[in-house]
Amino acid sequence: MMPRNAAIVGGGHADWGHREATWKDLAQEAGKATFDDVDGLTPDDVEGLFVGAVQPERFAFQSHVAPLAAELLGIDVTKMISRTELACASGQAALRYAWLAIAAGQLDVALVLGVEKMNLGDDHVPETQASMTNVLDREFDGVNGLNAPSFFSMFAQRHMHEYGTTHEQLARVSVKNKNHAANNPYAQFQTEVDVDDVLESYPVAPPLCLLDCSGITDGAAGLLLVSEEKARELTDTAAYVTGSGQSCMAGNSINNLPSFSGWPQATQAAEEAYDQAGIDDPVDELDVAEIHDCFSISEIIEYEDLGWVEKGEGGQFAEDGRGELDGDIAVNPRGGLLGCGHPLGATGVSQALEIYKQFTGEVESARQVPDSPETGLIHNLSGSGSVHSVMTLARDPQ
Repeated sequence: MMPRNAAIVGGGHADWGHREATWKDLAQEAGKATFDDVDGLTPDDVEGLFVGAVQPERFAFQSHVAPLAAELLGIDVTKMISRTELACASGQAALRYAWLAIAAGQLDVALVLGVEKMNLGDDHVPETQASMTNVLDREFDGVNGLNAPSFFSMFAQRHMHEYGTTHEQLARVSVKNKNHAANNPYAQFQTEVDVDDVLESYPVAPPLCLLDCSGITDGAAGLLLVSEEKARELTDTAAYVTGSGQSCMAGNSINNLPSFSGWPQATQAAEEAYDQAGIDDPVDELDVAEIHDCFSISEIIEYEDLGWVEKGEGGQFAEDGRGELDGDIAVNPRGGLLGCGHPLGATGVSQALEIYKQFTGEVESARQVPDSPETGLIHNLSGSGSVHSVMTLARDPQ
């Protein structure tokens, strides 16, 4: 059997932020919003369910969450059900597995849901922070105080040392993304900032300040992925998956990472996706991208390792505004992780949904990419940056 095309035909969000809602509430909010967005599909049509969730055992004290989500949404899954866990890339992993199932002819309709409940109350912040260190090698790195801000500060320091990248260039990433999020109604942070605001915010792990860092976020997002035949019955504008790549180097321990100023595994994953999608020049051929800006330095390194500029030129890419809505590639128009927050398992799902909404023109006008974008990319890193996942999408299948 030849692989079949698969397409996103709609989806929805819960509101993101510091929520009183439970894991169950968030799953139901996003699930309802997803089905409300797509005329012609109901829970009865879903054959496969893929749930991206990182640590519900610790954050929500609940395991076996895929059947739980099915129950909450009134879905009798007839063919395939799974929870995916790949740290910050869990949502994209869920989407990737749904795409592969449809491409293999196992499914025609899949629901992809990403859910994370991370805020457990002010008295439990240390517990949340301790849980976050689980994505590193806890025995060696976590117990020595290495958490996300300190880890990415080392990358920022090394990148600055090797290439002359400046904190002002990092701040421009934060400004761009947070100002996009100011026009996104589900984002956690909806306040515009300027470069001085970033540079003068509380120092967290030098050179990273508070506004260089993404938030701890409760949130959920869902999307419906269907076969090409089904997509053409439902809509004139879909987001077809055209390529997908993934690469892992080392493991969880930072001692074995290949670099502290770049991610060659991101390059490998991107090249695999580009090859499948027939993309030769990503800067010329991609209109919009949602990439993993968990910290401002991350986006700058990703400009380089996704093949958009030469190594060391990422800071200048940001300074020149080449990632703005009217730039070479519109980067993170939904606000990215810096503006929307980062509910781990939901982020990749939200990124893909944003690309679809940009194709259909259903986002707020202030953050709509001009000239009707037709091609897009999503990227996630996970764990200690050892795993990178890339997916390309287009309005028309290959």
